[in-house]
Amino acid sequence: MAEYDLTQVEADSLLAMGKRRVDDEELDFPSFGTSVSIPLISMDRREHFLLDLYREELMDQYWLWLRDRTSVRELNDWVEITTPYLDRHNDYLQIYAAASNGGIRLTDDGYVLEDLKQSGVTFDTPRRRALLDMTLNGFGVRNDGTALEVRASEANFCIQKHNLVQAMLAVNDLFCLASPRVTSVFLEDVIAWLDSSGVRYIPKVKLTGSSGFDHVFDYVIPKSRKRPERVVRSLNQPDRQAAQTMVFSWIDTKETRPAESSAYAILNDAERPVPQGVSDAMLSYGIHPVLWSTREEALSELAA
Repeated sequence: MAEYDLTQVEADSLLAMGKRRVDDEELDFPSFGTSVSIPLISMDRREHFLLDLYREELMDQYWLWLRDRTSVRELNDWVEITTPYLDRHNDYLQIYAAASNGGIRLTDDGYVLEDLKQSGVTFDTPRRRALLDMTLNGFGVRNDGTALEVRASEANFCIQKHNLVQAMLAVNDLFCLASPRVTSVFLEDVIAWLDSSGVRYIPKVKLTGSSGFDHVFDYVIPKSRKRPERVVRSLNQPDRQAAQTMVFSWIDTKETRPAESSAYAILNDAERPVPQGVSDAMLSYGIHPVLWSTREEALSELAA
């Protein structure tokens, strides 16, 4: 194969270029220490690429990113932890830790619920309150009336911190309305569609990954005679961060699930189009992206 010298501008242009898989061949995700190469092609079919996935490298990169972009600051009796996760205002999520009754109390200091309240999102219906409680319970997080919090020990501190941050992201995504005209929560719409379509599912299932961290999926569709187990997550704001979180959750839990299990992400494109890079990332890691506008096309796979 001929070698070419690329300028940085040319390399950046190729990296940013929209891509899709050459074929729909199903590939097994690499086990630890192995890799797989996936052929890709540009949307105009002029450029060809190879996406090399290394199992250890992927996990190591995620942990390195999480470690290097987390900062800690002491505030009197509390410790402020700034995470690399962004909220809907593109601000880094912060949580607070303090010693409490022989353990550690972790809280968001009321940020998520107050921010949603200031944006006009209320929990004034039984259905909304049930959705909030169901989401928090999946992560083992408590709503004390104003703040989200968990209790931790030194032994499970990292896991509980992970659970609190993921609950904050989930609640923010669940109840963040795309515009003032929107009155329904995306998860409510997805549940109504699944119910009306006769899809049987178990809601809000917590699965423990090979790392020991827990991951909550909105629905698990049990194995049937025609289809294997399917784990599903609905993404109200399908951006890069949401895609990254979904990919990590699936990579981490796939090893602990039956070999034939598959993953689906239902992406909300009702108010704005889903970035092509989000769908590409899902496909690259064996996750089936389902656009809300074309959801009927995937119904036969979910209802079987």
